[in-house]
Amino acid sequence: MDKLVEFLERNPVILGDGAMGTMLQQAGLTSGGSTEEWNVTHPEALRAIYQAYVDAGSQVITTNSFGGTRYRLALHNFEDRVREFNRAAAALAREVADAADHIVLVAGSVGPTGEILFPLGTRTVDEARAAFAEQAEALAEGGVDFYLVETMSALEEVVAALEGIRSASSLPVAVTMTFDTRFRTMMGVKPVQAVEALNGLGVRVLGANCGNGPGEIERIITEMAAVKPEGVYLMAQSNAGLPVWSQKQIVYDGTPEVMADYARKMRQLGVSYVGACCGSTPDHIRAMGRALRD
Repeated sequence: MDKLVEFLERNPVILGDGAMGTMLQQAGLTSGGSTEEWNVTHPEALRAIYQAYVDAGSQVITTNSFGGTRYRLALHNFEDRVREFNRAAAALAREVADAADHIVLVAGSVGPTGEILFPLGTRTVDEARAAFAEQAEALAEGGVDFYLVETMSALEEVVAALEGIRSASSLPVAVTMTFDTRFRTMMGVKPVQAVEALNGLGVRVLGANCGNGPGEIERIITEMAAVKPEGVYLMAQSNAGLPVWSQKQIVYDGTPEVMADYARKMRQLGVSYVGACCGSTPDHIRAMGRALRD
């Protein structure tokens, strides 16, 4: 059976984790640096971040591999280190998850390639599919339980990701899209359209992440819940509010209390997998966990 779905069936609501980039910046990652490189240059920092989320109550921790395709890594001239970086990301998370005092699944983060696919762009679907397969194989070697294809805006790229991953692994795949442009994705996909398309592609765990904060996610999930087919599970991972400039740095205005209220609302809407995204920390996740237990 699908390990993720089996876990969801045993737990009315599962608690995901929060931001990775935010935590890496707090650990010293400089702007413009490669987050994936830290999997091999700063493994203790990654272990500490994974552990902090587990200690906060996360039942899923997400690998530091969001930009782990060859096209994203090429921005740092690391396109030839896909296997090394992704395998290390998963292995570090697996180590922490296996030592936890509660069951913790490892989600292999798979983000967009950063390329626009043909015919709007020059990157072909075959090239994208191959890049996703390469990343998926390395994440599986590292020990992920499932793949989390996240922050997608184009259904064509979701299809390429699903086909690439499925060609490399039989592990389950969850998918979230980001609806940050007037309640549509950047490429114009509406929430209802996303549910129907992803369900048609055999995705059983789907939803929304990132975006413009809890208020936006609430509307998106409300629309998704209205058309969710039987046997499909919704997930939501909102940013911790909106970014603001404070004391010479960008911070997010969503406090742990704000995110706790968001978690309650997601549960009321029937969301089965509640986590957070940009700007969130273990403090936010801990508050969300308390809210869900209440």
